[in-house]
Formats: sequence, structure tokens, C-alpha cells
Amino acid sequence: MAAPGVRNADEAHQMELYDKGERHYFGDGLEQSYEKAAACYREAAESGYAPAQFRLGVCCFYGQGVEQSYAEAAKWYGRAAEQGDAWAQDNLGLCYEFGWGVEQSYAEAAKWYGRAADQGYDWAQSHLGVCYYNGNGVVQSYGEAVKLYRKAADQGNTAAQNNLGLCYQYGHGVGQSFDRAVMWFKLAADLEDANAQTNLGFFYYNGWGVPQSYEEAVRWFNLAAGQGDAVAQFNLGVCHERGRGVPQSYEEAVNWYRMAANQGYGDAQGNLGYCYDKGWGVPQSHEEAVRWYRMAADQGNACAQNNLGVCYEHGRGVRQSYGEAVRLYRMAADQGYDYAQNNLGLCYEYGQGVEQSYDEAIRWYRMAADQDLSQARENLRRCLKLCGKKI
Repeated sequence: MAAPGVRNADEAHQMELYDKGERHYFGDGLEQSYEKAAACYREAAESGYAPAQFRLGVCCFYGQGVEQSYAEAAKWYGRAAEQGDAWAQDNLGLCYEFGWGVEQSYAEAAKWYGRAADQGYDWAQSHLGVCYYNGNGVVQSYGEAVKLYRKAADQGNTAAQNNLGLCYQYGHGVGQSFDRAVMWFKLAADLEDANAQTNLGFFYYNGWGVPQSYEEAVRWFNLAAGQGDAVAQFNLGVCHERGRGVPQSYEEAVNWYRMAANQGYGDAQGNLGYCYDKGWGVPQSHEEAVRWYRMAADQGNACAQNNLGVCYEHGRGVRQSYGEAVRLYRMAADQGYDYAQNNLGLCYEYGQGVEQSYDEAIRWYRMAADQDLSQARENLRRCLKLCGKKI
């Protein structure tokens, strides 16, 4: 048995290998080489050294010095996690949450996040907070989410600070307060958290908890967009399209919409489609409009579903089809989109793509009119008059 305070030879060797791996990984005093780092980590990991098992898992996850493999990453995270390594427990939780190398399981994810969170690891507290917020793998509880976000936020975790700001924005688990939301967004935004920068910009855009300022909104959107944040890129597109905080420019709007659209952001895809539809900042092309509308519509974007329906109704960029127009209008109308409800009402009134029905037309016009859509109110009055009914 080793004397008190003296590590045994095996553990000392494991630590030496791990330290050598770290120096190769980061190029700190040794040649930067993921291959050499991974080899050092593996030797130490195979002898049971938890920190090396975790680091080997990272290498496997990203394909650094070894063949990329989520399954191998999860295996090594698991070995370290079972020994109580909090970072490995959190990463194993991520693997279970997203099904990386293991069968997807929110319950398993929450279990491993919980073990790491109990050790005070801020990222695990933040991730577990998200589980409670959404009810993934645990009983849904905004209150529990807030507790966990606060623990992580107090350690400077920017994701938790941003999420805590969202809780104050919507009054989830706390009293609703734009002022408190701004405070948490600002803390994270100053630490260059892109999500928080976008959210803070949105508060300046609307004047929530801060003096309204399109210029300040644009400044924060730019900071987040520079980090590749798709929502911020989309928001900058809106600012350029409308000339808010920047000179009005359809060309600049299109550039920002395209950046966000190429990342798969549905709202940007829909707006880019509209620019092609109208010829704003790009040569007009109904075919390109349809292509972008369809991408957004497939993600459930109600505005794009409606606009794609208009293209089918009038045969712009696609073969004309009232049936397909009705299908798309209905998808958007069922989400409460007023323009689609009005368009579906028109289809029922004139029997285009559906059996003619004034009752159905009136029902859909009324839904849109109740949202204060002026053209729907006019259509409702006309249709009621035709049927001899009172408004």
C-alpha cells in the first residue's frame, strides 16, 4: 500500500501520459498533434484514468487524431462518467439527448445531467434546466428550470444567463419582468453569447425594458450575426428591408436573409422567397420564390405556406392547382395565420379546390376578421349580405 500523500506508480504514470496528451492537444511546449494526444489519452484511458477517458471521448467525438465515432465517444464518456467525472457525465447526457452514438433517451440524458449538476458543474445545471423547462425526461417544471439556470448563471454560464432572461421575458417560473430579462441578457451578451446578443437586440428593437432604439438593436444583431447566429442575420435582413436603424436596402436585406436561409432558418427562407417573388434586391423569379417558400413551408412556416398557396392558386412558378393551394392555405390557417384564413374563405366562397360553401367561407373570414384583417372584414360583410345573414 502506498504511503499517505504519495501516489502509486501506476497513477503517476497515468497522470504523466494525460499531461503529455494535453500538451500535444493544445501545442503547449510540445508539437501540436491530435494523433499524439489521442495516443497518450488512450494509453492512460485503457488503464482506467477517468480524465483521459473523457479526453479520448472528445477526440472520438470530433475525429481529432482518431476516426470520428459518436459510439466510441459515448463509450469513453460512459467509462469516465461511471467514475464520477462531471464533464464526462454532462457529455454523456448530451449523447443521450441527441442520440449521438447511443439510443436517444431524454430520461438517460436527464439522469447524467443530474449527476454532474449535483457536483456543481454549471453546464450540466444549464442542460438539466432545459430538460425541466421542456419536460424532457423529467416532470415539466419552470420553477425547477429557474433554480438550475440560476445556479449555473451565478457561475457565469452564459447559456443559463440567457435562458434565465427568457424566463423573465415570458414569466416562466418567475414574475414576468422585462427589466430583469434585460439584466440577464446583458450579462451574457457582454460575454459574447450570440443568443443573448440577439435577444437583447430584439428588446431594443421593441423598447422592452430599455429605451426603444433601432440603432442599438442593429448593433447587437451585428455582433451576434458576426458569430453566425441565424436569427440575428434574419433580424438584420428585416432592419435593412424596412430601413430601421440602417439605410433601407433590399440588396442588403437579401444578403442577410440568404445567410440565415442557408443555415435552414425558416423565417429567412420565407422572406427570401418573398424578395424573389417581388423582385426586391434580386431579379424577379417566381421559380426561385417557390423554391424558398417550399423550404420554409416544409418546416411549418405559416407565412410561407400561405405564399406558396398563392403561387399554386395563380400558377406562378408552379403548375396551377387550386387543390394544392387549398391544402397549403389550410395548413397555414390551422396555425391561425390570418391571410391564409382569408384565402381559404375565398376558396370556399367561389368553390375553388373545394366544394362551394358560404358557411365555410363565413367561418374562415370570421377567424381572420377577428384578428383585425381588413380585407377579411370586407369579405365577411359581402358574404353575409349575399346569404342574407346579419353581420
